[in-house]
Amino acid sequence: YITYDEGEERWLLLMLLHHLIEDFTTANFIRSELQVHLMGSIDQLPKPLPFRNFVAQARWGVSQKDHETFFRKMLGDVYEPTIPFGLAPVQGDGRGIGQAHMEVASGLARRLRHRARKLGVNVASLCHLAWAQVLARISGREDVVFGTVLFGRMHGGEGSDRVMGLFINTLPIRIKVGEEDVRTAVRSTHGALADLLRHEHASLALAQRCSGVMSPTPLFTVLLNYRHSAGASKAGAAEAVRAWEGIEHLAAEERTNYPLTLLVDDWEDGFGLTAQVQAPIDAMRICQYMHAALERLTEALEGGADIAISSLDVMPVAERRQVVEEWNATQREYPRDQCIH
Repeated sequence: YITYDEGEERWLLLMLLHHLIEDFTTANFIRSELQVHLMGSIDQLPKPLPFRNFVAQARWGVSQKDHETFFRKMLGDVYEPTIPFGLAPVQGDGRGIGQAHMEVASGLARRLRHRARKLGVNVASLCHLAWAQVLARISGREDVVFGTVLFGRMHGGEGSDRVMGLFINTLPIRIKVGEEDVRTAVRSTHGALADLLRHEHASLALAQRCSGVMSPTPLFTVLLNYRHSAGASKAGAAEAVRAWEGIEHLAAEERTNYPLTLLVDDWEDGFGLTAQVQAPIDAMRICQYMHAALERLTEALEGGADIAISSLDVMPVAERRQVVEEWNATQREYPRDQCIH
């Protein structure tokens, strides 16, 4: 959409992106092609690859029977969803959603990557386990199910990294935050994610049917979107500056229909946490819980002791001090010569 802003004497452009049609990678492809046009290098555009190849791969790569077997094993004895703060509706339109963002402390980010390498897992596995810890505490459950956003291009066939279209999918993952020691819990989470990737093109409706949660109750009401958001190379960045000269980025906003979503951006040199949550829950508190969970999980992995994953706290130090000390500072002077009643 474009319109002329007479007050500022400028043209405004609005780009609407919907995941019914395209994913984040496709949006980047669109911007890169716009950049090629702006540079006047249309002859350098690559030959478009057909989306139909991916459709065939998604439909025939793994059988429906295999999908059903996998999800029945994972979800067959799950009879109620994980609903933190009682936020149950999953058909919202993005209104009434508050958003907050914070960066993971640089020292913690380095320690996270180091621990992941030492265990032979990726940081995404640590983040999924930390998020499960947060959900366990704010929903009062040790066995949690939430949706994780899958890239969709891992098994999309040859050239799927260069095809425009909708590839992403959202599927459930189940993580138990119980008496397992932290290392075992990390490896279990990593294994669960690896198994889920093989079924990344399964239908969410199929997964729900394989659970014990009866429709129309949703299987989950919470999302985690772990995404690689590293910037362009210096050469590419310099080219982009020339291409987009005179064009200013004003604002961007993203929403889902779910009442609670956590976005983890992996920038290669750090991490960002963005929480989107239905009012009146404070989105920044969700970010702080996740940061605390990552910190305590890292400390436990560094400590070497066999600490149960359920024993790790997710409440930030400042909030614990407020709840335990400040709100309990209720001492009052009372005359010594009178009975209290």
